[in-house]
Amino acid sequence: MKTKRRELFRDYKRGKIAGVCAGLSDYFNMELWLVRILFITAILLSGPFFVVLYVACWFILDKAPTEHHAASQTEDVHEERVNVKFKVWQKGEPPRQALFELKERFTRLDTRIQRLEMHVTSPEFTVSREIDRL
Repeated sequence: MKTKRRELFRDYKRGKIAGVCAGLSDYFNMELWLVRILFITAILLSGPFFVVLYVACWFILDKAPTEHHAASQTEDVHEERVNVKFKVWQKGEPPRQALFELKERFTRLDTRIQRLEMHVTSPEFTVSREIDRL
């Protein structure tokens, strides 16, 4: 199984100033509001060091690639991935919602398999297969 390498970007679409906190949120898989609270707390407790660090990250980090560009770079776009949060501070769906969506997905797959089985066992399929063999 191939693991995707994480990269740190600025997410200017979700950011308030330059998207540094949004990029850190994506990189560490944390909720954005929590990263912002931690950053504000760090500024209040340590003074200007974190302000300078934020400005440095603003200039050093690249902007996050757009969704269209990122989708074209992935090998298998059809594969869906569900991120489930196990802790309150993590990003993703709550486990109950993820299980509900999995149940719905399996129900749709079961329906498709039943239709496929009905088609394969139908007399039309048998006749068509025999004609193709001629």
